[in-house]
Amino acid sequence: MLRCLLFLCAALALPAATQPLNFIVILVDDMGATDLTCTGSQFYQTPHIDQLAKEGMSFRRAFSACTVCSPTRAALLTGQSPARTHITDWIAGHERPAAKLLPPDWCKELPDSLTTLPEALKSQNYTAASIGKWHLGNASPLAHGFSLNLGGYHRGQPEKWFAPYRNPALKDGPDGEFLTERLTSDAISFIKASRDRPFLVYFPQYAVHTPLGGKPEVIAKYKALANPANPHNNPVYASMVASVDDSVGRLRAAIRDLNLTDRTVFIFTSDNGGLLGGPKNPITSNLGLRAGKGSPWEGGVRVPLIIDWPGLTKPGSSSDEPVITMDLGVTIAAAAGSPLPSPVDGTDLRPALRGEPLTPRPLCWHYPHYHPGGATPYSAILENGWRLVRFHEDHHEELYHITTDPEEKSNRFASEPDKAKSLAARLDTYLTATNAQLPVPNPKHDAAKDAR
Repeated sequence: MLRCLLFLCAALALPAATQPLNFIVILVDDMGATDLTCTGSQFYQTPHIDQLAKEGMSFRRAFSACTVCSPTRAALLTGQSPARTHITDWIAGHERPAAKLLPPDWCKELPDSLTTLPEALKSQNYTAASIGKWHLGNASPLAHGFSLNLGGYHRGQPEKWFAPYRNPALKDGPDGEFLTERLTSDAISFIKASRDRPFLVYFPQYAVHTPLGGKPEVIAKYKALANPANPHNNPVYASMVASVDDSVGRLRAAIRDLNLTDRTVFIFTSDNGGLLGGPKNPITSNLGLRAGKGSPWEGGVRVPLIIDWPGLTKPGSSSDEPVITMDLGVTIAAAAGSPLPSPVDGTDLRPALRGEPLTPRPLCWHYPHYHPGGATPYSAILENGWRLVRFHEDHHEELYHITTDPEEKSNRFASEPDKAKSLAARLDTYLTATNAQLPVPNPKHDAAKDAR
């Protein structure tokens, strides 16, 4: 009798122990590394995201795969770097016909030949939804493994924040409905419908991208709190940050209500650094970092990353491991039992989530384009706190020790020639291994016209 009872108890315990994980990935658009209360902002209020950090792990040295959005999105979904996918700029990119260099013949569509995260997870019976911004070409997310697409098409920003949205991939709600709230409701509906099988929610939010827009009552709240002396002081942008925070809170509540907390991994990050705006229309500030979105500096690629992983992350923990977007897709696929096919440029973060060190490795970037945010074609490498940036226009390199100089003010290239030479060689190896496309001389270069 006792043996039968033990067998029954073991059988009842087995499903809970072997239940597959669910994954919710929130990829915010243009959110800077310090745009959260828990990462240093004294203006933006993010109680729900702060709570996520208290329940999970915060990565203090997290980076996006690129200084702009489309390459980062492809990197997350494939585990491959922009240099390897050849998706190296936002789609369709900027035109600089008189510039010194021309961009290579880069890829403006997520290739069918690349296996995406939802395609890999299908072998483990996952269902996957893409809810929000796609911006990876004309093909729908449905052509890349997702069973549901709501709101994703070729455009990289919303035409309108309030219904009617004029979005061909999203049925209009009642007039005045707010886009971030609507997409969050759609995500919750998908979760409820999928609760009995493992799911992936890929939620690339349209917020906090321009055009800036928010709910009037929330904007009014932040207008009353704004202080011009605070580097964060744009009330409309603050209202958009608040909408993302509310979205996180609603999703977390839905997971709790469905009793899915113990087997749902929650990942929160951004596709690139914060967009600074101009002197007359400042948007945000990447406090303590140099420049922002579209630049070759840390401010263009340093992003928030918070992961709550049941059974792995210690509540309120943090990590100084340097990590990058490609790691996320690689980690999810490996944990689900269906790794992304080689070659991949990311690494499995589960050791770091347990508080263990990762195998040391360099992080690299490749952006053979121009951007109004300040970037000219460049490549960069980060290893052991040293960051080397190679500028392709004139082939000069700069070297910074970002651990002690996070604002990249002191160029150490001349004083640390051996370190610069070593990093340059590692960067060359990376560019060769990924078959990176380089910019080419522009036969129609006209410095005077380009300056205009």
